[in-house]
Amino acid sequence: MVMKLVLLAFPAAVLWSSVVSAQSPDFAYYNLSLIWPASFCISAAKNCVRPIPKIFTISNGLCPTLQNGTALPPYDPVDNNCNYSPAAPGDMAKALKPIQRRLQKTWPSLSNGATNQLFWEVVWANQGMCSDYPQDPLVYFTSALNLAENSKYDPLKVLGVQPSSTTAYAISTLLNNVKKKVGFYPQISCSISSNKLYLREVRFCFKRAKPPTQLQDCPTTMDYVCNSVPTAQQNVIFPPATATISGHVSWDLLASA
Repeated sequence: MVMKLVLLAFPAAVLWSSVVSAQSPDFAYYNLSLIWPASFCISAAKNCVRPIPKIFTISNGLCPTLQNGTALPPYDPVDNNCNYSPAAPGDMAKALKPIQRRLQKTWPSLSNGATNQLFWEVVWANQGMCSDYPQDPLVYFTSALNLAENSKYDPLKVLGVQPSSTTAYAISTLLNNVKKKVGFYPQISCSISSNKLYLREVRFCFKRAKPPTQLQDCPTTMDYVCNSVPTAQQNVIFPPATATISGHVSWDLLASA
């Protein structure tokens, strides 16, 4: 089940046939993706968890990334034997018990079709097994949590704007605000729903280290979805986290965001 989700999570073009070693100098930095749940829930509709978290949560964890901005492909014993004998996803549950509460708050599955445990297993299979911590999922996940929980990198503080149902923000403004706050450019990720562009993720790039702590400019400041619209239209909606009514999401509020 996990392997099926791993393959679905990565385009075929990324699943290289050649081995990309985790020790390769081309593995230059880690990408930490923080997702805004309200934006995810607008595109995911009824597949979204409830209540919707009101903080940026971790999406892909610490993703090993090449100098050109391409993510290392997932571990595969034949096509990408990047690390020797990495811990298997199915063996993680016991290892992550000491940080269970932190994970549930800061790194939950936003899809009601996947449990937290399954989500973490997929993250480990996609990123952790080819990281610098192939035998130690506890340290890998803890390293990501320590960065995501650091207020210095909280997108709600460094973006320089607040969620709004009426204002669309220029992506260039958000990027420059983050640059002023933390000293380096992040990458902004977008989603599209009903022909509107939404702020989906803020991605920070950390130089490769154990643990990663030093920021660098991300090679590209916008993902392909943000770049799919003309420059003059690169304005994103940063929707407010919605309320729940009798245990159900107020989709009218989402529609007005």
